[in-house]
Amino acid sequence: MPDALTNPQLLRSLGKLARGLSALFWGLPAALLVSAETARAEWLKPLGFLPALAVNALLVYGLWQMGDFQKQERPWRNALDRAQLLALVIFGLCPFIYWHNKMPEQIFFSAAVAVLELSAVLFLFNLNLVLKRLGAMLPDETLRSETRQFTALNRWLLVALLFFAIAFVALIQLPHPSLPVGRLLIWLNRASNLLLIFFILLPLAMTMALIWKTKEVILDAVFGSRQ
Repeated sequence: MPDALTNPQLLRSLGKLARGLSALFWGLPAALLVSAETARAEWLKPLGFLPALAVNALLVYGLWQMGDFQKQERPWRNALDRAQLLALVIFGLCPFIYWHNKMPEQIFFSAAVAVLELSAVLFLFNLNLVLKRLGAMLPDETLRSETRQFTALNRWLLVALLFFAIAFVALIQLPHPSLPVGRLLIWLNRASNLLLIFFILLPLAMTMALIWKTKEVILDAVFGSRQ
């Protein structure tokens, strides 16, 4: 990116892009951990839903910082706008995690949490599209290749997660499941933690790795070349 050194506006947008990627890198695991702890409402109980709002606001901030980069690129802007919309939906729904824990019998709160979970999966899916579009615009062939491969893998894992979730919900709605179906439900309940690690934590970890590497490429190519 040698042109960035003579273009102050592009240089500022790259700086904000790097800050946005840093916010996403730290905000993703924080949002997962704080949301899980808010659902349990133990040591965060005195703070209510405020910690969940704070960490999800970090994701919104990170995407907002990235919005100044290459505004004329339509595929990049479309992917970023979808991710921003989903981040705002998650931000608005995250208080329901706490309220559902306090009043689990309320169907409205349960439905809101279900929409939140679906939005979180879709957000991670679209965030990988954002990284794919961003990698395609950066002059690093290795990053471009890795981003294309790993974002595709992450999206397939998330699609598989949605498929299994829909199938599980459909199976538990059966009034009198057959013996094989009953055994399958028992196995899914026992294997839920392993499935969560594989279909959620693995894409999350790979997404964080791509975010970090993208930020390092930007810092090294632009700001490192000024030395």
